[in-house]
Amino acid sequence: DVDECGLGLDDCHPDAICQNTPKLYKCMCKVGYTGEGRKCEDIDECDNDFNGGCVHECFNIPGNYRCTCYDGFMLAHDGHNCLDTDECMFNNGGCQHVCVNTVGSYECRCKEGFFLSDNQHTCIHRSEEGMSCMNKDHGCAHICRETPKGGVACECRPGFELSKNQRSCILTCNHGNGGCQHTCDDADNGPICGCHPKYIMHVDGKTCLEREEAAVEISEGNTTAGADVDKRVKRRLLMETCAVNNGGCDRTCKDTSTGVHCSCPVGFTLQFDGKTCKDIDECQSNNGGCDHFCKNTVGSFDCSCRKGFKLLTDEKSCQDIDECSFERTCDHTCINHAGTFECTCNKGYALYGFTHCGDVNECSVNNGGCQQLCVNTQGGYECLCHSNYKLHWNKKDCVETKGPMPDNMSPKVLLHCIKSGGNDRCFLSCSSDVQVFFDTSAIKISVTFKLNEGKCSFKKTEMFQEGLEQVIAETHNSVMESFQYVNLTCSTGKTVHGTLSRLTADKEIFITVDFELETSRKEVTDTCDVRCARKKTEKRFRKTVRTLRKTVSRDQFRVRVSGVDHEVARKSLKLSEPQQSCGVGQMHVGSRCGKSENGCVRSRGDCATWMCSALSVHCWQWLCYRIEQGLSALQCAPSLLDQCSPGEYSPDGFKPCLPCPLGTYQPEAGRVSCFPCGGSLTTRHSGVSLFQDCETKVQCSPGHFYNTTTHRCIRCTVGTYQPEFGQNYCISCPGNTTTDFDGSTNITQCKNRQCGGELGDYTGYIESPNYPGDYPANTECTWNINPPPKRRILIVVPEIFLPIEDECGDYLVMRKSSSSNSVTTYETCQTYERPIAFTSRSKKLWIQFKSNEGNSAKGFQVPYVTYDEDYQELIEDIVRDGRLYASENHQEILKDKKLIKALFDVLAHPQNYFKYTAQESREMFPRSFIRLLRSKVSRFLRPYK
Repeated sequence: DVDECGLGLDDCHPDAICQNTPKLYKCMCKVGYTGEGRKCEDIDECDNDFNGGCVHECFNIPGNYRCTCYDGFMLAHDGHNCLDTDECMFNNGGCQHVCVNTVGSYECRCKEGFFLSDNQHTCIHRSEEGMSCMNKDHGCAHICRETPKGGVACECRPGFELSKNQRSCILTCNHGNGGCQHTCDDADNGPICGCHPKYIMHVDGKTCLEREEAAVEISEGNTTAGADVDKRVKRRLLMETCAVNNGGCDRTCKDTSTGVHCSCPVGFTLQFDGKTCKDIDECQSNNGGCDHFCKNTVGSFDCSCRKGFKLLTDEKSCQDIDECSFERTCDHTCINHAGTFECTCNKGYALYGFTHCGDVNECSVNNGGCQQLCVNTQGGYECLCHSNYKLHWNKKDCVETKGPMPDNMSPKVLLHCIKSGGNDRCFLSCSSDVQVFFDTSAIKISVTFKLNEGKCSFKKTEMFQEGLEQVIAETHNSVMESFQYVNLTCSTGKTVHGTLSRLTADKEIFITVDFELETSRKEVTDTCDVRCARKKTEKRFRKTVRTLRKTVSRDQFRVRVSGVDHEVARKSLKLSEPQQSCGVGQMHVGSRCGKSENGCVRSRGDCATWMCSALSVHCWQWLCYRIEQGLSALQCAPSLLDQCSPGEYSPDGFKPCLPCPLGTYQPEAGRVSCFPCGGSLTTRHSGVSLFQDCETKVQCSPGHFYNTTTHRCIRCTVGTYQPEFGQNYCISCPGNTTTDFDGSTNITQCKNRQCGGELGDYTGYIESPNYPGDYPANTECTWNINPPPKRRILIVVPEIFLPIEDECGDYLVMRKSSSSNSVTTYETCQTYERPIAFTSRSKKLWIQFKSNEGNSAKGFQVPYVTYDEDYQELIEDIVRDGRLYASENHQEILKDKKLIKALFDVLAHPQNYFKYTAQESREMFPRSFIRLLRSKVSRFLRPYK
């Protein structure tokens, strides 16, 4: 016998089963199809008086059908009935006060003294007087509107109609199915409920009972004699056979000598009547073995995970989703947490829209704390001074200068580099007896030297004098530069965001030197002006820097500060050597312990031996600043090294300090002056640190700032915000963000108005402005997707968040062109957290998103893929199959950015399904999802294999 079925020689329809026979073969249409086998047509199970057994909506699909429920209902375990969803179980239904569940819907209510606002969720405090919508007795059941004449007019929520008394609202079938579980018909006095033919109405007039359950309720309390039951059983045994009505069995029937024997498949248990199979609720025992959630299904159960977790291949265990591994999760730094993630921004940037980082305009807050000029930069800012002023060491205050330096005066900072024995050696010397001068032609240069190992150690050395003698003896081999100012910083280890530099052994060393190099007036001639002389000086200094780099790498860099010689030493730490433990207020200086004061370390009793540690921020700056002022650095009582606290000031920013006078304040430490309150305002006492301590005439609330000229509270302008009470400024929004309106109180109200997305020929995405933060008001975005020839568009909407508006104020629409009459593929103005996939009804798409001035929401990020139009039938078959969205696990696939890539690969190029190994598929997708795709792709590609 030739097996025509096995050899593929049959002519059975693709939706038929081929069965080999001794002589030939026969074709039989599959379940769900009708025909003689060589031609099979799908049976429309929904086209009958019972609506396919569905109590709400029935959708026919190839070889099968599926039931769906109206909004506010969920499908029962039998896959046909619809049960009410308790919306109040999740987030209190969004109600501010009280949530009351109803059949098919819910309603919010307010506590005593409040009434429901127009959005039907939040509550407003009642007013006692006047006939207005704020009055507690306005009488409207739902929405109250004030009329131009001063009265009120009532309106109803969508799905309700205003009654004849113009106050009450009558429920219709358009809202929550009219409160009916099954069918609803509108009448003058409200909805009339009905039931599916297999059910009868409950006494409540809304819910429905299965007829068998109803019979039990009706006969409850009536008992039947045991003898009568025995007679009926015997009579039934004589008549029953599996050939007639399956022996009355729900599932499997087998004829035995004692009559028919019924059995049930896995996941069901046989009931006491010996006929009926009842589903086993596996979730009742040990949560079904599920890590998180267990949902019972007919004959089985499904495990699912909390938001931020994914189901593993055993379909029971849950694993955290590492959102930081996705593209475009955070602009700067992403930190993964169990079930969620957190975005942080680099210093000088602020977080907006949950994941984005924008530059902070520090100058918008109290002028950045700068005494004179403030210039904002990307990730930072800089204080500047007017002419004849020089920036103080604290980088914020300005110190008056005393004119240009005469040529016959000695420079206060000297850099000497000499050649000795074939090697370069450099010495940096800070003089202690010079005054501060200012030269408008000064060149500011910052140089960083990097060493690969060791640690910073500024230590006293006896070699400096020997080096100076060599400078004198070998002037012909020396390089000498004079400077107006130098700031030297040495740090060990890499800088970690949000923390100080960590001192660790065998890490990189960074020595940073900020120079102010003078242009000598002697170099300015008739043929070389100031610019020419400046260029010559810069060129000469670049050569000096190259020499300096060599010396630093060879540990030949020496520093003299006010007669005290130091060496910038580099040495590898021996971790095996135990280091001496220093006491409180002390820190290591080489192998010894010294007293620590604000980062400066004294290793002996002598005041002249103060040195700067690697973590010091102010020590070197303070020593050089003391020298600049003509003061002796030897006056180093510990109190002088302490900065002035907020609310205090001093001529150099260090103690002894004076309290800020009445009418002034200072929020920062180490300052040389205090800010005036302005507008002749005073303070209750001296030494205050905040503007809030200034006695203003009114207390400004968040979203406002105090104007010291008019003594009024002014609303923060658009693009600024103020979260605190009683401030005299508003903060600029970060980056390119702005606010919807004036008077903003929080940085979350700063939004990027740029329409998001990337449009490619094969894949791409669109997203609402500021996503995943709330999109701005009064915005409009337009995208055009034009795929290459012979390709069609597949859209996936994982979730979309648009506020509920009575008149669809915010909406997303996809159609063929901008014309409102063109073919429309998708349109929504509501929130949907369940994903949906669909193909474009036109070859190209014009997409528009528009928002009004009302409430805002998270919006959307919608990916798309283009696919070969030869696969149109297959793609349609997949995305229209209800099983694609049936389980929560399938829904999560359409929300998982990594899985959507793999899914798009298969949907765009179905043959790529076979490039994924079985192991890879199991690791990515649930078995049920793989079975769904395999059956469809294999059947579609069968003719080509």
